[in-house]
Amino acid sequence: MDLRAAGERLDELEALRSLSAITEKVALLRMLGRLDEAWDMANAAVRQARFTGDRETLLACRIRRAQVQQYQGKLDIALQDLGGCVDEARAHEWYALEAFALQHRGKVHFDRGDYRLALSDFEDAYTLRTREGLPSDQLESSALAIDVAKERIAAQPA
Repeated sequence: MDLRAAGERLDELEALRSLSAITEKVALLRMLGRLDEAWDMANAAVRQARFTGDRETLLACRIRRAQVQQYQGKLDIALQDLGGCVDEARAHEWYALEAFALQHRGKVHFDRGDYRLALSDFEDAYTLRTREGLPSDQLESSALAIDVAKERIAAQPA
């Protein structure tokens, strides 16, 4: 990641208050390691999404907020939030968001050392992404995560 370009883009977005600008700020701040700011911005995105009344958009913002929690090391809270997001996406048949939440819940399981649970989530995300014809970069991300989780499982003592 080009840190200077990310910082410059963040400067460009500074005065913007649209939900898309706020969610981009969350991602940039998270990538730059400015996690407290990312958390504040993620909460602002959730609040703004609530005002729109679009539950699908709100769910996407909640998933992004849980990503920040993961990066903050708040794995138990992130896992709980992402579990709720997976359930909500599944109930509403929002398959792309379900796959997104599964992928990130798998990452939290992975960070906790729960490689089998991570593998299950990565495989479920891959299946959904394949079935729904989602972009190849998302499929590749899931496939790579599956491979890494399998390697970790194989390396564990019996």
